[in-house]
Amino acid sequence: MDSKTAGTGASPGAIQAHYDVGNEFYRLWLDDSMTYSSAMWRDENDSTSLAEAQQRKLAWHLQHSGADRAASVLDIGCGWGAMLRAAARSRADGAPPLARGVGLTLSEAQAELARSLTANEPAMPLEFRLESWADHRPADPYGAIISVGAFEHFTKPADDAATKIEIYRAFFSRCRDMLAPDGRMTLQTIAYGDPLDTVAAGPLVEDIFPESELPRLPEIILAANGLFEIERFRNDRNDYGRTCEIWATNLKAQRTKAIEMVGKEQTRRYERYLKFAAWGFFSHRLHLLRFRMKRR
Repeated sequence: MDSKTAGTGASPGAIQAHYDVGNEFYRLWLDDSMTYSSAMWRDENDSTSLAEAQQRKLAWHLQHSGADRAASVLDIGCGWGAMLRAAARSRADGAPPLARGVGLTLSEAQAELARSLTANEPAMPLEFRLESWADHRPADPYGAIISVGAFEHFTKPADDAATKIEIYRAFFSRCRDMLAPDGRMTLQTIAYGDPLDTVAAGPLVEDIFPESELPRLPEIILAANGLFEIERFRNDRNDYGRTCEIWATNLKAQRTKAIEMVGKEQTRRYERYLKFAAWGFFSHRLHLLRFRMKRR
């Protein structure tokens, strides 16, 4: 959900209906990095904070994509820019400074805040563009690509499996074209758990993410075939369930301020969404997939 970029799926208007609710509203219940996607804990007994678990997630993507060593990095669905800021600050031993980082989003509010957070840091050569991956045409290939939480917005509920795979394949083809030879990308997305169960995600998709449809693991594998080698993937559904529970607790604690900012009905919508999403992940109906892929 960090993203907000789309190809032929959710329109810019649908994306902005969710992500442009207000930066200060999200600041009430996210961690200080403004990371709006699943955190990563070591295991169920890991008692580290949400903020620490979010930093571990960022580090996982930087390491497995090679973004902590690459001279240039593309973040598709960059949210408020936490991943690219981490890519600029957290370089691997012996790696040169990041020369160029580009983030794509369809949310004006996210782009504005991401730019402001790096405006006074000239050592961070970061650019945040209000642009879709389908329209982005870099002058040179990137050394690494990361996409967290954008994939869920690329197709629509009316799309059948063949159409979804075609759209996902167009995405992977564009990523391959934008990536240097032997380069890697990481992808993080919510997916349906039960291949036949679409009811479980209904309120999540329709009420909170209009015009969006979740993928299924076989669709992703088929779409990437021949374009990327899937070197590894993991299902961290419990991490996202735990993340949503913490967000719900944070929002409850700030409910009065939230209502003042966005109104009672909007606050209730997010409360329902976070509670429902947590249930979906813990009940196996929703999965949280993380992939490391190598350009073929």
